Amino acid sequence: MFKRTLIATAVVLAAGNSLQTFAASFDAKPGAWQMSMNTLIVGNPLPPEALESMPPEKRAKVEKAMKERAGRSVTISHKACVTKEDLDQDRIIPTDKDDGRCTRKVLSRSATKIEMEQICNEPNASTSQMTIEALSPESLSANIVRVRGDGKGKVLIDVKGFWLGPSCTGIKDDD
Repeated sequence: MFKRTLIATAVVLAAGNSLQTFAASFDAKPGAWQMSMNTLIVGNPLPPEALESMPPEKRAKVEKAMKERAGRSVTISHKACVTKEDLDQDRIIPTDKDDGRCTRKVLSRSATKIEMEQICNEPNASTSQMTIEALSPESLSANIVRVRGDGKGKVLIDVKGFWLGPSCTGIKDDD
Protein backbone atom coordinates (compact mmCIF):
# COMPACT_ATOMS: atom_id res chain seq x y z
CA MET A 1 0.00 0.00 0.00
CA PHE A 2 2.79 2.43 0.89
CA LYS A 3 4.45 1.80 -2.51
CA ARG A 4 1.21 2.62 -4.30
CA THR A 5 0.74 5.79 -2.20
CA LEU A 6 4.24 7.04 -3.04
CA ILE A 7 3.78 6.27 -6.72
CA ALA A 8 0.39 7.96 -6.67
CA THR A 9 1.90 11.04 -5.06
CA ALA A 10 4.53 11.31 -7.73
CA VAL A 11 2.31 10.59 -10.61
CA VAL A 12 -0.61 12.74 -9.65
CA LEU A 13 1.79 15.65 -9.65
CA ALA A 14 2.78 14.89 -13.22
CA ALA A 15 -0.78 14.61 -14.51
CA GLY A 16 -1.20 18.27 -15.43
CA ASN A 17 -3.55 19.46 -18.12
CA SER A 18 -2.27 19.88 -21.65
CA LEU A 19 -0.63 23.27 -22.08
CA GLN A 20 0.26 23.49 -25.74
CA THR A 21 0.99 27.20 -25.38
CA PHE A 22 4.18 26.46 -23.45
CA ALA A 23 6.09 24.21 -25.84
CA ALA A 24 6.01 21.15 -28.01
CA SER A 25 5.95 17.65 -26.58
CA PHE A 26 8.35 16.79 -23.77
CA ASP A 27 11.58 15.47 -25.31
CA ALA A 28 11.32 11.84 -24.21
CA LYS A 29 10.53 8.74 -26.23
CA PRO A 30 7.14 7.09 -25.84
CA GLY A 31 7.14 3.44 -24.85
CA ALA A 32 8.31 1.33 -21.91
CA TRP A 33 10.23 3.05 -19.12
CA GLN A 34 11.96 1.79 -15.97
CA MET A 35 11.23 4.22 -13.13
CA SER A 36 13.16 4.17 -9.86
CA MET A 37 11.81 6.31 -7.03
CA ASN A 38 13.97 7.07 -4.02
CA THR A 39 11.87 8.44 -1.16
CA LEU A 40 12.78 9.99 2.17
CA ILE A 41 10.19 10.88 4.80
CA VAL A 42 10.94 13.71 7.22
CA GLY A 43 8.58 14.17 10.16
CA ASN A 44 5.10 12.69 9.93
CA PRO A 45 3.69 12.84 6.39
CA LEU A 46 0.15 12.08 7.65
CA PRO A 47 -1.82 14.42 9.89
CA PRO A 48 -3.08 12.98 13.18
CA GLU A 49 -6.67 13.11 11.89
CA ALA A 50 -5.81 10.73 9.04
CA LEU A 51 -4.32 8.20 11.45
CA GLU A 52 -7.24 8.57 13.88
CA SER A 53 -9.75 7.78 11.13
CA MET A 54 -8.05 4.47 10.24
CA PRO A 55 -9.19 1.13 11.64
CA PRO A 56 -6.86 0.12 14.53
CA GLU A 57 -5.15 -2.70 12.58
CA LYS A 58 -4.42 -0.47 9.57
CA ARG A 59 -3.27 2.40 11.79
CA ALA A 60 -0.82 0.13 13.62
CA LYS A 61 0.56 -1.12 10.32
CA VAL A 62 0.98 2.42 8.92
CA GLU A 63 2.57 3.71 12.13
CA LYS A 64 4.99 0.77 12.18
CA ALA A 65 5.97 1.36 8.54
CA MET A 66 6.52 5.09 9.17
CA LYS A 67 8.63 4.38 12.26
CA GLU A 68 10.78 1.85 10.35
CA ARG A 69 11.31 4.30 7.48
CA ALA A 70 11.93 7.41 9.57
CA GLY A 71 15.08 9.10 8.32
CA ARG A 72 15.89 6.29 5.86
CA SER A 73 15.52 6.51 2.12
CA VAL A 74 13.78 3.68 0.27
CA THR A 75 13.97 2.95 -3.45
CA ILE A 76 11.05 1.47 -5.37
CA SER A 77 11.34 0.51 -9.04
CA HIS A 78 8.61 -0.25 -11.53
CA LYS A 79 7.99 -0.36 -15.27
CA ALA A 80 5.63 2.13 -16.86
CA CYS A 81 4.15 2.74 -20.27
CA VAL A 82 4.40 6.38 -21.38
CA THR A 83 2.42 7.29 -24.51
CA LYS A 84 2.84 10.21 -26.90
CA GLU A 85 -0.35 11.65 -25.39
CA ASP A 86 1.18 11.39 -21.90
CA LEU A 87 4.20 13.36 -23.13
CA ASP A 88 1.99 15.98 -24.81
CA GLN A 89 -0.12 16.38 -21.66
CA ASP A 90 2.70 16.48 -19.09
CA ARG A 91 1.89 13.02 -17.70
CA ILE A 92 5.46 11.76 -17.92
CA ILE A 93 5.24 9.69 -14.76
CA PRO A 94 2.29 7.20 -14.79
CA THR A 95 -0.82 8.35 -12.94
CA ASP A 96 -3.42 7.01 -10.59
CA LYS A 97 -6.87 8.54 -10.76
CA ASP A 98 -7.08 12.08 -9.41
CA ASP A 99 -9.81 12.41 -6.78
CA GLY A 100 -10.38 16.11 -7.51
CA ARG A 101 -8.92 17.36 -4.21
CA CYS A 102 -5.74 18.61 -5.87
CA THR A 103 -5.08 21.41 -8.32
CA ARG A 104 -1.98 21.45 -10.49
CA LYS A 105 -0.32 24.34 -12.19
CA VAL A 106 2.55 24.24 -14.67
CA LEU A 107 4.95 26.98 -13.59
CA SER A 108 7.31 26.62 -16.56
CA ARG A 109 7.71 24.24 -19.46
CA SER A 110 10.18 23.58 -22.23
CA ALA A 111 10.90 20.50 -24.31
CA THR A 112 13.42 19.35 -21.69
CA LYS A 113 12.11 20.67 -18.36
CA ILE A 114 8.73 20.99 -16.64
CA GLU A 115 8.17 22.66 -13.27
CA MET A 116 4.81 22.16 -11.53
CA GLU A 117 3.08 22.97 -8.28
CA GLN A 118 0.25 20.96 -6.77
CA ILE A 119 -1.97 21.99 -3.89
CA CYS A 120 -4.20 19.39 -2.23
CA ASN A 121 -7.09 20.19 0.11
CA GLU A 122 -8.19 18.36 3.25
CA PRO A 123 -8.08 15.63 4.22
CA ASN A 124 -4.31 15.25 3.97
CA ALA A 125 -3.68 18.80 2.73
CA SER A 126 -0.28 19.30 1.13
CA THR A 127 1.70 21.45 -1.27
CA SER A 128 4.10 19.85 -3.72
CA GLN A 129 6.77 21.20 -6.02
CA MET A 130 7.96 19.05 -8.92
CA THR A 131 10.65 19.37 -11.55
CA ILE A 132 10.97 16.85 -14.39
CA GLU A 133 13.95 16.98 -16.73
CA ALA A 134 14.64 15.07 -19.95
CA LEU A 135 18.36 14.38 -19.69
CA SER A 136 18.09 12.81 -23.15
CA PRO A 137 15.16 11.29 -25.08
CA GLU A 138 15.95 8.01 -23.25
CA SER A 139 16.66 9.30 -19.74
CA LEU A 140 14.78 11.54 -17.31
CA SER A 141 14.96 12.68 -13.73
CA ALA A 142 12.40 14.23 -11.43
CA ASN A 143 12.48 15.81 -8.02
CA ILE A 144 9.34 16.10 -5.90
CA VAL A 145 8.99 17.80 -2.53
CA ARG A 146 5.62 17.37 -0.81
CA VAL A 147 5.02 19.29 2.42
CA ARG A 148 2.09 18.52 4.68
CA GLY A 149 -0.40 21.40 5.02
CA ASP A 150 0.67 22.19 8.59
CA GLY A 151 4.37 21.92 7.70
CA LYS A 152 5.01 19.04 10.15
CA GLY A 153 5.87 16.41 7.57
CA LYS A 154 7.65 16.20 4.26
CA VAL A 155 8.20 13.57 1.57
CA LEU A 156 11.20 13.94 -0.73
CA ILE A 157 11.13 11.88 -3.93
CA ASP A 158 13.86 11.56 -6.54
CA VAL A 159 12.89 9.74 -9.73
CA LYS A 160 15.24 8.34 -12.36
CA GLY A 161 13.71 7.01 -15.55
CA PHE A 162 15.31 5.02 -18.37
CA TRP A 163 13.65 4.15 -21.68
CA LEU A 164 13.45 0.40 -22.27
CA GLY A 165 12.00 0.39 -25.79
CA PRO A 166 9.01 1.37 -27.93
CA SER A 167 6.76 -1.57 -26.93
CA CYS A 168 4.70 -1.56 -23.75
CA THR A 169 3.68 -5.19 -24.17
CA GLY A 170 3.42 -6.92 -20.81
CA ILE A 171 3.50 -3.74 -18.72
CA LYS A 172 0.61 -3.44 -16.27
CA ASP A 173 -0.43 -0.36 -14.29
CA ASP A 174 0.91 -1.85 -11.06
CA ASP A 175 4.31 -3.11 -12.32
